[in-house]
Amino acid sequence: MAETATTNESAQIHILLAEHGYEVTDTAPNVLSIKQLDSGISIQAVIEGEIVYFSLMCQTVPESQLTPQILRRMLASDNGISTSYFQLYDFGEGQTTIALCNFCKLALLGAEDADDILSCVHFLFADVLTARDLLLGLGKAEKTGGF
Repeated sequence: MAETATTNESAQIHILLAEHGYEVTDTAPNVLSIKQLDSGISIQAVIEGEIVYFSLMCQTVPESQLTPQILRRMLASDNGISTSYFQLYDFGEGQTTIALCNFCKLALLGAEDADDILSCVHFLFADVLTARDLLLGLGKAEKTGGF
């Protein structure tokens, strides 16, 4: 029964985002790819129970480029990223993927939930511009869909 409810929530979120101008693709059960048409940047949404997790893969870099100075900039309270947070993923072979993440809790998928979902998506797309400038010193980074 919970999977059916989550599938229904996924469909409702898909419709909500599409109605607000995003290109939305179902990539797996309860997983959505959300593309901002103006920039071509995509984020991923994963629905787990009452939580929607949003992530935007910024770039993949050699682990050695994640210096204490860069990590401090990423974690600083005054880094300019107001609502999202960075997360690091081991990409293998000495590479690390840097992602911006956000989440929201669903209640009844009413007006408040719709506002929360749209805000999370909007903030990720806004925060990635700041993240791009913040991570500028990572030189030989490979693009992974973010910037």
